[in-house]
Amino acid sequence: MLYLIALGSNQRHQRLGLPRGVLEAAVERLAGQGLTIVKISGIVTSRPIGPSQRSYANAVAIVKTALSPPDLLDRFKRIEAEFGRRRGQAWSRRVLDLDILLWSDGAFASATPALTIPHPLMRERSFVLRPAAQIAGDWRDPLTGQTIAQLDARNRRPKKRQEKAPKPLDHETKRP
Repeated sequence: MLYLIALGSNQRHQRLGLPRGVLEAAVERLAGQGLTIVKISGIVTSRPIGPSQRSYANAVAIVKTALSPPDLLDRFKRIEAEFGRRRGQAWSRRVLDLDILLWSDGAFASATPALTIPHPLMRERSFVLRPAAQIAGDWRDPLTGQTIAQLDARNRRPKKRQEKAPKPLDHETKRP
């Protein structure tokens, strides 16, 4: 099976150095865990979401494995822990974050472990879509039918500002 995965880091590792080095080491670790790295995007830098103050290094990879989605998620959790990831506050600083974005068998959902494919926030995150479009632009979101390239293009469009309702004219507010 093929999976599109996201890699992220915004915390220096004592041995591996800056987040870019963490991502490079993570790719090597994934390959050493029985996953075949088919393609990897370039590394992009993004602003943090939530309480973290540190910028992120992000990349996306296509990996091949016989593991099921829950088994791959379990493997990711173990690798994150090896790199020093601690569970806790969402969107806080982290040495390594690994997420399953898409897989070749379409949509997937399970309660235990909590896992949804496609990743529920994938469509909103340019730091995921931009590198994903580099290597998997023709992959389709099984829920929307749109390609990664289409989702990326839509996400890059300037957001429309919500217009305020016009103020009523004086004669419209006065009561007879």
